[in-house]
Order: sequence, then structure tokens, then C-alpha cells
Amino acid sequence: MSATFEAVACCVPLGAETISDDEASATAELFKALADPARVKIVNLIATASEPVCVCEFPEAVGLSQPTVSHHVKKLTDAGLLEREQRGKWAYFSLKRDAVEKLALVADLKGVCC
Repeated sequence: MSATFEAVACCVPLGAETISDDEASATAELFKALADPARVKIVNLIATASEPVCVCEFPEAVGLSQPTVSHHVKKLTDAGLLEREQRGKWAYFSLKRDAVEKLALVADLKGVCC
């Protein structure tokens, strides 16, 4: 899957009647983007902030080196979950609102069980 592919745009709810191979792959890519504790911490940090968060805050918050944090942020951005804003030499990140709404829809399994 290409680095510029946004998994969020192609996801369908897990409770959908049917899911095509492409939709299943896109949905899996979204979950892969979140399938790392550091990425979950980054998303949490951004989600609880009142404004975009500087990438300089992530290494201490997740306990990882800057290059490793950059890798994780890139995965989240490529999946379509984060927006990047350049301010001088620093990048600031926020959650894409439409991505958060889509993620909530994808995970919605109300009425699809037992």
C-alpha cells in the first residue's frame, strides 16, 4: 500500500452487511496505524489537547527517540488520522475531524452481536 494512501477514506463500518476486499484492506490499514502503543499515546495526546501539538512534545510523552516518533507520526498521517501544520521549523499535529468521525463509524458495532 502506498505511503500516500489514506485508509480512513476507504473504510466501511465493521457492521456493514458486506465488505469488499479493498474496503477490508483499507480498514485493516487503519487499524494497523493504531496497532502500536506509542501511536495510541500520540493520538491520545493530540485528542486531549485544546490546540495542535508540537512534534517536539511527543518524544518525552511516549518515551521514544525523535526518529522513532517521526516514524509513528508518519504512519498516523499516512493513514489519514492526523493533519500536519508547519510553523517555522516545527510541525504541529491535530486530529482530522472527519477521520475521527469515520473511525467512530468503522468501530460501531451496535446491534451487530449475539
